[in-house]
Amino acid sequence: MAVEPEVFDELRRLRARVPHLTGSLAASVDGLVLAQDTGGVEPEGLAALTAAALGVALRVTDATGRGAFQELVVRGEHGYVATYAAGPTAVLTVLAEPRANVGRLHLEARRAGARIAELAEGKAAAARRSGDGDRARTTGPARPRTEPGRSGVLPSRRPGTG
Repeated sequence: MAVEPEVFDELRRLRARVPHLTGSLAASVDGLVLAQDTGGVEPEGLAALTAAALGVALRVTDATGRGAFQELVVRGEHGYVATYAAGPTAVLTVLAEPRANVGRLHLEARRAGARIAELAEGKAAAARRSGDGDRARTTGPARPRTEPGRSGVLPSRRPGTG
């Protein structure tokens, strides 16, 4: 997926809009880095951990009847790690200091996630139109779909399906 410059620009704009944001990463739902601005955190490892956390979060939301995954927030002694759905194929993970305004973080990260979803889906649609997506659709893993009208939401999984 060659949307890295546009996604990186969105990550840079997110950092400018959110005080105390220390890093961000856009990744595919299967843990591949699309773009990153993570500072001292190793991006490939964070993308892999994000994919693992996403899998657990999908199961938790489904098991508790909370619907499709939207976001996951972890608060640690030294700050926040939050992951947001960015369409059906991508996620946005942000790192913030403990003094970050979490409401502002949510607002801006949700907007950035929606923009990243548009970029990722636009590239996927272009690949399908050009025929490049045919091979990926037949050999790659099945991609989750969002709920109608909710572009920033990953679907929940049903027990026994994932």
